[in-house]
Amino acid sequence: MAQVQYIGTGRRKSSVARVRLVPGTGQILINKRDIEDYIPFEALRVVLKQPLVATETLGSYDVLVNVSGGGYTGQAGAIRHGIARALLIADPEYRPTLKSAGLLTRDARMKERKKYGLKGARKAPQFSKR
Repeated sequence: MAQVQYIGTGRRKSSVARVRLVPGTGQILINKRDIEDYIPFEALRVVLKQPLVATETLGSYDVLVNVSGGGYTGQAGAIRHGIARALLIADPEYRPTLKSAGLLTRDARMKERKKYGLKGARKAPQFSKR
């Protein structure tokens, strides 16, 4: 018989994370690598585990993640969003907890595009009156 798994997609900046929650011992694998090997910063690992800590399910699910695009911060945010969505599918009772912690909201902030005539998105060339 097929094993039960809960799937969630998370996005942040230009990162996209596909998250699978499988009942298990609490192991977290990101792109087939352990979390300590993949994300070098402890603060981002804490961010990533926030949905599991909020719902008190830290040791009860194995988290399998495929993530692409962006950097460490964007990927950690995308994984956090994906885990929260997958937990919601696993048990709809978690919705008030996750929503009050702000973990279900997609962070819509994106990099602003560069405009013509400017050096960046907003930085203009130096102005001189004469």
